[in-house]
Amino acid sequence: MKAVTWQGKRDVRVEDVPDPRIEEPTDAVIRVTSTGLCGSDLHLYEVLTPFMTPGDILGHEPMGIVEEVGPEVPDLRPGDRVVVPFQIACGHCFMCDTGLPTQCETTQVTGEGMGAALFGYTRLYGAVPGGQAEYLRVPQAQFGPIKVPEGPPDDRFVYLSDVLPTAWQAVEYAAVPPGGTLAVLGLGPIGDMACRIARARGAERVFGVDLVPERLARAQRRGVETYDIRAFDDEKALVHAIREVTGGRGPDAVIDAVGTEAHGSAAAKLAQTATAMMPRKLSGPLAERFSIDRLGALYMAIDLVRRGGTISLSGVYGGMADPMPMLTLFDKQIQLRMGQANVRRWTDQIIPYLTDEDPLGVDDFATHRLPLAEAPHAYEMFQRKQDGAVKVLMQP
Repeated sequence: MKAVTWQGKRDVRVEDVPDPRIEEPTDAVIRVTSTGLCGSDLHLYEVLTPFMTPGDILGHEPMGIVEEVGPEVPDLRPGDRVVVPFQIACGHCFMCDTGLPTQCETTQVTGEGMGAALFGYTRLYGAVPGGQAEYLRVPQAQFGPIKVPEGPPDDRFVYLSDVLPTAWQAVEYAAVPPGGTLAVLGLGPIGDMACRIARARGAERVFGVDLVPERLARAQRRGVETYDIRAFDDEKALVHAIREVTGGRGPDAVIDAVGTEAHGSAAAKLAQTATAMMPRKLSGPLAERFSIDRLGALYMAIDLVRRGGTISLSGVYGGMADPMPMLTLFDKQIQLRMGQANVRRWTDQIIPYLTDEDPLGVDDFATHRLPLAEAPHAYEMFQRKQDGAVKVLMQP
């Protein structure tokens, strides 16, 4: 089959790889019909190269048709249409039972000290072959796949794999009070969708911050009050402007949907470039322990949120030795919630929004649809934010 493989920094290729097969009784194999390109994939494209191996199959936002199921998968049949969550979880361990499938004790990558295994996402999360491929082996298929109805196009449902539950959890963790205010930093796919969900769930005012014109325009068309970073002398001026329209306090909650940006900070870029050039045995531990996360968005969130407010982190942060302004966090009595989205915890709440009325705008959420064969171009375009690329779907 054809699959998108990682070969090095900024080097992805569509190659022939062996077809997946049933390996465990709880496996399924699906024929992929649509697969998303995620901002997190860009971290593998440039930032997290020390944890990758040439030939790794990328992608964690697939949906498709069930081709084969193992004997311990009772609720799936060949021909079922399913969306596959980005995390792999059993559904019955202590962590899954408490609503935290991202910490699944059956699939935890204990050798790396990490949580549940993820599709297509570095050896830290199990190096499981991903979903940017013609076919996908789905472990723990007795729990993970989400059956969806025939009829509507893939765009209606494919975002259940990651975008929708990640944005939903970001809003849930933000705990915006009824009639409250929310600022979203970063209007990529997750930030954009978080704005839509927050408005649909009753936030009175939503402020969106970015610097990419197409992203700002998309959010503004859906009623978000947008702020272009480039229009301000510095971040303090931007924070002041939003405080001015929130009674001088700042918004009730802030979502950081930026995380470890795939490009931006010069100092962080230098450190990440250095680790990428080292021998693999040295670069991995160094990047994991001493990488400099690009914390500009998080610092802005801490400055912006009102006292007693909540910061919700949905952006991926990868370093472990970053300076945190603990005095400010403590003094402002800020609540901080974060983590990978617990997909199956939220999907039953999200699906009622996926109707013909399309209140979240999923049907036209993708800006680009490309064949899988054009994945190298898709990655470059998305990484460089060219041609108005906000969300890219690929079809094998």
